[in-house]
Amino acid sequence: MGVKIMETALRDGHQSLFATRMTTEEILSALEEIDQAGYHALEVWGGATFDACLRFLNEDPWERLRKIRSVCKNTKLQMLFRGQNILGYKHYADDVVEMFVKKSLENGIDIIRVFDALNDIRNLKCAVSATKKYGGHCQIALSYTTSPVHTVDYFVGLAKEIEAMGADSLCIKDMAGVLLPNDAYELVSRLKENTKLPIQLHSHCTGGIAEMTYMKAIEAGVDIIDTALSPLSGGTSQPATESFVYSLKGSIYDTGMNLEMLEKAADKLKKVKDKYLENGLLNPRALATNPNILKYQVPGGMLSNLMNQLKNQGAMDKFDDVLREVPKVRADLGYPPLVTPLSQMVGTQAVINVISGERYKLVPGEVKEYLRGLYGASPAPINSELKIKIIGDAPTITHRPADDLKPQFEELKQKYRDLVRSDEDVLSCALFENVAVKFLENLKQPQEENEIVEINLYIGR
Repeated sequence: MGVKIMETALRDGHQSLFATRMTTEEILSALEEIDQAGYHALEVWGGATFDACLRFLNEDPWERLRKIRSVCKNTKLQMLFRGQNILGYKHYADDVVEMFVKKSLENGIDIIRVFDALNDIRNLKCAVSATKKYGGHCQIALSYTTSPVHTVDYFVGLAKEIEAMGADSLCIKDMAGVLLPNDAYELVSRLKENTKLPIQLHSHCTGGIAEMTYMKAIEAGVDIIDTALSPLSGGTSQPATESFVYSLKGSIYDTGMNLEMLEKAADKLKKVKDKYLENGLLNPRALATNPNILKYQVPGGMLSNLMNQLKNQGAMDKFDDVLREVPKVRADLGYPPLVTPLSQMVGTQAVINVISGERYKLVPGEVKEYLRGLYGASPAPINSELKIKIIGDAPTITHRPADDLKPQFEELKQKYRDLVRSDEDVLSCALFENVAVKFLENLKQPQEENEIVEINLYIGR
């Protein structure tokens, strides 16, 4: 049985390279060929696509999904789902999580990849049980990172818990692109020995090692790899799809995919890439290789976010100091994986520590909430002296954070009854209230477009 491939160009590829700005029309332009190429699945939704559709593209994300589904007759559609955070940056009530899963499946999704930034599986339970309840394929992702606690044994133990939860497959989600080839071989081998689940590997090319890592994982028995069609591959994106199809051809790992269709799809996506290079949204730096991420274990998108913060403060000369501070802050906070929203918290705290000249003199509210347990359990114990210094004797929780949230769906449905057209609209309001309300109001009463001043925050994977 050959290796299967999931295509990321329509979600993570353009999210990584040009801030999730690909339009539905641009996606549809290459979709017929992509659907005939023989993919295992297409990642087309979730992550930052929902937010970007409403906030920047004036598109209904639900309508995007329905249009993609209407074209894709042969291939399964996949989405990325941040556990109790859904597609947002905070925890939502269980009724909203369940309804979002139900409506995602109804509108065309087949496979839901669920992850939690802290690998706290309590934050996955609601999304997992809803996916199973409504007939979807539930893939649970391990947020891969390295630290004294994130050993192969740690991930194997997590995988066993995930299998017991009822996952249909398992993903090693290397959002920073820091999984080294030999480590990948060992991790995949051990996971294969200890679980029966199909294993998928997701990484990024930022550090220049992803292709080597994928080949070693394939040799160890990985079932599915995430790649991007060549125009939207490399740099902060994934390895190129066609290159892997050529490399594996004629071997026991042969993908069996249709290269002619892949080439036709790539030709169409080249036009899309050229547009974003010309308008400046695709910065050539995003296509560069940066081995520094392997040294500092900092994702590529987080690196660019740190640069922006320092530029705004006129403190680019402090960049190396901030990079050295990031691992220290991460250790203080119990080694959280650097993925949304923890990457933003750790990065911002490192910048503040360096610029203020005193560590933890100023601490953002989100970091305080994290210390109180409101995002879930830290992978390792938090520095106790630091915790007392920052939050004193403020109450901390050890239960699942969402247990404290009251049902929200019906309340929002009532609040916006004159504005929403469907349960899908209510969910849009639940996740991005101000942005979704403005979008829906414009649908009802189109106004002259005002000039939009865009503040570009890094939205992690």
